[in-house]
Amino acid sequence: MTMHFPSGFLSRAHRARAAGEAAGTPPLPGTRAEEARRALLERIADFIIQHDLAVTANNLASVCGGLSGANPELAQAFATREIAGEPIDQRWLDTLARIDPDGHARIAELETLMDKLEYALMRFAQTAHSAQTETSVHRGAIGVQIEAMAAPADIAEVLDLSRAMLARIEQVEAAMARSEAETAQLRDNLAKARMEADVDHLTRLPNRRAFERRLMSAAMEARAKDEPLSLAFCDLDHFKAINDRHGHEAGDRVLCAMAAGLIEYAGDSFFVARHGGEEFVLLFYGLDKDAARQRVDAMRCAQAARQLSNRETGQPFGRITFSAGIAEVTEDADTRSALTRADAALYRAKQEGRNRVVVG
Repeated sequence: MTMHFPSGFLSRAHRARAAGEAAGTPPLPGTRAEEARRALLERIADFIIQHDLAVTANNLASVCGGLSGANPELAQAFATREIAGEPIDQRWLDTLARIDPDGHARIAELETLMDKLEYALMRFAQTAHSAQTETSVHRGAIGVQIEAMAAPADIAEVLDLSRAMLARIEQVEAAMARSEAETAQLRDNLAKARMEADVDHLTRLPNRRAFERRLMSAAMEARAKDEPLSLAFCDLDHFKAINDRHGHEAGDRVLCAMAAGLIEYAGDSFFVARHGGEEFVLLFYGLDKDAARQRVDAMRCAQAARQLSNRETGQPFGRITFSAGIAEVTEDADTRSALTRADAALYRAKQEGRNRVVVG
């Protein structure tokens, strides 16, 4: 495949080599690296066109990572997909990005950094408090000594110097008290930031970050207790049409209504989070995939029976339904494989007509 670039895009060496090829002369020496880059670009372009993928930054990064070998996991995923004869389409690439096998590691790294910051603030607060206490004790002792020395007139200069020292100590003590208060405020802000980082700002449900952490801890606990754990991806049907017809603000209200409907069913037996966009994810403690399917199907029926209207225009939204994919986390030793299975089941639910629940 020949790639065409706009004028001025190619380097001087590229233009010289192209001119040489056109004239039938051998290529310039020292171009192996250029040839390798050109070959990789052509492979990327062929791959994009062969699989009818959009030319986006995310797609190019994924394809380049897989074809170049820079991302071995992606390379393996591409190879496995092609060997199985399954399509490498946009939805599958989006699924890879959504599932994000490195996401948990990044969350763990962020948690570690926040823990270190909190520990540093705690140690600073302890040091400031100790220094303030010690300074206060010294200030009291110096004050007693000054009073005891106040009678003799021949030590007036010493008294003046001591009083100046006492005043300076009082200033330091006040500064330390301010530092201690500011540190306490920083620690409070950090605690609030931890909580806020786990919340979806639109629906106020736990967000993907909170779900990732909960999934890992719940899977460990379920395996330790030899109990089932299942999850479900729930995706609103035809949500883009709602946004296009009624506007994004109305679409946001539909998402909030969906979140509220899921919360109505939420209890100690499962955990609800917004995974992103119009997609929600649920964890079912102690339920296998069949029991989880029954619960989600009941929720689906209840949601489909609701009649929602655009409060701004009075126009009805029509039936708001969702499709869902179920997977049992404890069926596989790899916790994250459940995400892939649930997502594939959700894809089948969409293909089979939407407004249904499919088990993966």
